Amino acid sequence: MSNVFSFTGTIGRDAEVRSTPSGQTVLNVTVANNVGFGDRQQTIWIRVALWGRRAEGSFPSYLKKGQQVFVSGELSQNEYQAQDGTTKTSLELNASILDLVGGKRTEPTQVAQPQQNYRQPAAATPQQQAPQQAQPSYAQNDNYDDVPF
Repeated sequence: MSNVFSFTGTIGRDAEVRSTPSGQTVLNVTVANNVGFGDRQQTIWIRVALWGRRAEGSFPSYLKKGQQVFVSGELSQNEYQAQDGTTKTSLELNASILDLVGGKRTEPTQVAQPQQNYRQPAAATPQQQAPQQAQPSYAQNDNYDDVPF
């Protein structure tokens, strides 16, 4: 029987790298995964551990808050007692694959206006303009009865 869980998600906190007393390197990162849709959408937080040589080098420097990642590995669920005395559960994944997916989410920045220091082309005369051919626009028409198939 196999216990493999794969998902894409967003890193919620910068990755932390540490060494165990036996000298093995482990990278820990928390990844958010959105499940459901509409009013029933919720975020599930999964603690991900990546062991060994893959946790070393410059790779951890790319695992920053907001980075999208693909993760695959063995999933486990652990129960623990919270400080208020309630029993809580956490999802932990022992990753075999941890890959970068997309660019980091950043705050929108102001886009600089292009400088107007180049010469504008002269307007084309009617003889120089190419004739426009009428193309049917199906995207604007909700009635697809006249669409040739």
